[in-house]
This record gives sequence, structure tokens and C-alpha cells, in this order.
Amino acid sequence: MDDVDLAALLVSRVCHDLVSPVGAVVNGLEVLADETDVTMRADALRLVGASAEQASARLQFARLAFGAAGSAGAELDVAEVGRIIAALLKGGKVELVWKIESVNWPKDWAKLLMNAVLVATDCLPRGGTLTVEQPPGTGPYRFSVAGKGNLVRLTPETERALAGETTMGLDGRLIQPYLTARIANNLGAKLSMVTAAGEIRISAE
Repeated sequence: MDDVDLAALLVSRVCHDLVSPVGAVVNGLEVLADETDVTMRADALRLVGASAEQASARLQFARLAFGAAGSAGAELDVAEVGRIIAALLKGGKVELVWKIESVNWPKDWAKLLMNAVLVATDCLPRGGTLTVEQPPGTGPYRFSVAGKGNLVRLTPETERALAGETTMGLDGRLIQPYLTARIANNLGAKLSMVTAAGEIRISAE
């Protein structure tokens, strides 16, 4: 896959993620423009506020996870990365348990972590718990993302994309796990994934 196709599919993914909260903001503003009932207006204001917050969280996440935020060689505080992920998952079905202390990581390692979290989250369609920690090891940059829930769904297509394969073709849904594989490959990181009954674990070192 060339870089132009990769960029186009990533843009599609970001737009897909933003359509719902931005659309809710528009709907809420339409209600505010036409509605005179105090209760209805209060509900519309809550909808606008919550949806705008969600759109902002998704934009902040995409800027770091998919974009080129920061200069070459820049570092990111992992605690701040955890805050951005927590904002992304706020109000959803997945509960985040963050166990990595505040420490600066190269931005590409932070991007790999964020994308691994997103892959694991997408594998929990009914919700669950996502635990992010730094297991014992020799390298300074390593992590484990463990997702647990009543249903863990990992499609063969997603698994192949996460392995960096493109023979099955990629779309806006599969481009994100493929990007995860590309980031890991560029870093020379070993990316592994294990699934069991009710659990998925994605690790990198």
C-alpha cells in the first residue's frame, strides 16, 4: 500500500469517528433554534455539550495516534496519553484501568500504545475492562493492553491487518490495525497478540 492510499483511508477512519458526535451537535443546535420548551432546551444543551466533548476527545486522540504531532524526536508524557485515552473512552462501554506511571516516551512509541488500545477496544463490542500496564522487562519502552469482556471479537481480517498483511484489501475499518503494524515495524518493535475466552492481550517490546 502506498502512502497516498494509507492517508486516504486514515482520513476516512477519522471522518467516520467524528460523524456521530458532530451530527449530534448539529441536531441539538437545531432543537435549540426551534424549541421554546424549557425542559427540551435543557436536554438539547446537555446533548450539545456531551457531543462536543466527545468530538473534541476523538480529535485529540486522532491528532496523536494517527497524525504527526510534535517535531522529529519529540517525546510524550505517557500519563498525558492515558488522559487522552480516558477522555476517548468516557461515557462508553469500556472501562480503562491505567497502570503506567508518568514517564516520557518517544512519540512513535506513544502512538503505538494508543493504536494498540484502540484495536483492543474495538474487540470489545459489548464493553468490558481495558488494563494498560508496563510489564517487567529489559527495554524502557514496552506495554501490555489487556481487554476483558463478555464478548471478545477479533475478525480474521483485523488479525491479518495487525500482522501487516494487505492481500485481503484494506478499508476504513481495517486501516487502523494496519497502521498499528506499520508503526511497530518502523520502530523495530515486537508486536504480539493473544486471545482467549473473554480476553485479548496486545503487547509490544
